[in-house]
Amino acid sequence: MLVLAQLSRNWWVFLLRGIVGILFGVLAFMRPGITLEVLVLLFAFWALFDGVFSLISSIGAAEAKEPWWPLVFIGLLGIAAGIFTLRYPGVTTLTLLFVIAFWSIFRGIFEIIAAVRLREVIQGEWWLILGGIASIVFGVLLVYYPSSGLLAVIWLIGLYAVIFGITQIMFGFRLRNLAGELPAPPATARGTR
Repeated sequence: MLVLAQLSRNWWVFLLRGIVGILFGVLAFMRPGITLEVLVLLFAFWALFDGVFSLISSIGAAEAKEPWWPLVFIGLLGIAAGIFTLRYPGVTTLTLLFVIAFWSIFRGIFEIIAAVRLREVIQGEWWLILGGIASIVFGVLLVYYPSSGLLAVIWLIGLYAVIFGITQIMFGFRLRNLAGELPAPPATARGTR
């Protein structure tokens, strides 16, 4: 119950992650002629942003004495993918695709693990499961079809970002609605003997 209270207090983190994901996806659709360099930078900042907010969420899970390591792993993975991409922006398209693919697959696996653990305390966790599935499918598609062309990859990335963003926003709103349904924390017995 503590993790649910912590998550519902920080529902806005999921909302922000979703909004950034959707903005990234819309930009990829609106500007399909975008250069690879700009795509690399956009991906790097998105991965860094997502990683930082996963680490913030892990602090809340640790305070609630719940498993925090999946969120730390997701956060470190996102930050590592972002830093790698910023440090080596001249990497080939294929290398970038594999970085994005494996980041997405691992992130999806840990999203599903987190959702399964939350299943015991929350209804509507399937939004988080759908986000995890979308991440895995996206990563697998990039691994199996790496030579599909830059335009197709940009659109695929845009579609994934929009779907992922929507699932994060829906999960965030579900958490916000739960905040009002949760019982108040027990009062401490200070000063009573």
